[in-house]
Amino acid sequence: METYLVTGAAGFIGYYLSKALIQKGKKVIGVDNLNDYYEVRLKEDRLSDLKENNQFTFYKGDISDKLFMEELFSKYHFVYVINLAAQAGVRYSIENPDAYIQSNIIGFYNILELCRKYPVKHLVYASSSSVYGANDKIPFEETDFVDNPVSLYAATKKSNELMAYTYSHIYDIPSTGLRFFTVYGPMGRPDMAYFGFVDKYFNNQTISIFNNGDLENDMYRDFTYIDDIVEGITRVIDKAPSDVKPKNRVLNIGNNSPEKLMYFINTLEVCLSESLGYKVEFNKTFEPIKKGDVHKTYASTKLLEDLVGFKPKTSIKEGLQKFTDWYVEYYNKK
Repeated sequence: METYLVTGAAGFIGYYLSKALIQKGKKVIGVDNLNDYYEVRLKEDRLSDLKENNQFTFYKGDISDKLFMEELFSKYHFVYVINLAAQAGVRYSIENPDAYIQSNIIGFYNILELCRKYPVKHLVYASSSSVYGANDKIPFEETDFVDNPVSLYAATKKSNELMAYTYSHIYDIPSTGLRFFTVYGPMGRPDMAYFGFVDKYFNNQTISIFNNGDLENDMYRDFTYIDDIVEGITRVIDKAPSDVKPKNRVLNIGNNSPEKLMYFINTLEVCLSESLGYKVEFNKTFEPIKKGDVHKTYASTKLLEDLVGFKPKTSIKEGLQKFTDWYVEYYNKK
C-alpha cells in the first residue's frame, strides 16, 4: 500500500488532510512537534480523532531534526510527502524569528534532502499568499513578481519555493507549492483573527481591528474554507508535474472572492448570534495596520481549475456558521 507522509498532522490543515486521506483508504504517517504556539489541547484533540483509525500512525518530532526524519523515510519509503509543518503567523515572525528559520528553512531543507535520497512520486508543500507582499495587481497570479516579502514569514515561504525549484531542477523531484489564502473553519488556529474575535467576545474584551478605521478603503481578504483547501490538496496530490522541466509548480488555493474585513466581522457576529440564540455584537476598536500585514489578498484560481477541475466555493456565511457552531459546542458556550 502506498504510504503518505503528512507533516504538521496535528495542525489545522494537516488534521483535515490526514482525515480525508484516511477516508480514501490511504495509509498516513503523521508527524508533528506539538509546540505550544497555540493551545496544545486542540492539537491533541485533533490527533485523538485521527488515532481512532488504524490507517494512521503518529510520530512526535520536529522536521528540523534530520536524524529523526531520516529514520522515518528509511522505514516507510514514502510515495507521497505533504509538508504542512511550519511556524505559522505573520506577526509572530517579528517576535520570534528563530522559530521560522528552524522550522521553515532548516526543516524544509531536510524534507527536500530526504525526498532526494528516498525518491517520491510527489512532494506537495505549503506556501502562502503572503509571498505576494504588497502587490497592487489583482487578482494575484502565480506568475506575478514576488520578490518583495513584507514579513519574515513570507520570506521563508518564498525561500521554500526557490529551494523546491532548485531540487526539482537538479534531482528531478516532482514538487508543488500551494499558496494558501487565509484558511478558516472548525478546529482552526486560535491565533487567527476570526478565532481570536470570538475568544475575546466571551472574555468581555474589545477586539482590535487593524484597518485604521478606514471603512471606505477597508482591508480585503480571500477567506478560504478548510474543506475547499483539503479538496484542492487531495486533487493536486494525484497530479504530480511530469510534462515540464523542472518538475515544479506553484498554485494558488483561494476562494477567488475577497471580502472586506468589516463584512467578514459583521458576518461572524451574525453567525455567532445564530449559534447562541441571542444577538451578539463585538466591542471594537480601530488601530493602524500592523507591520507585516498586507492590505488585500485575492487569488486567481485559474491554474488550479485547469489542472484539477476544482474551484473553492464555500461562502463566508456558510463557512463561518460551521465555525461558530463548532466553537459554541467545543467550548461549551450554550
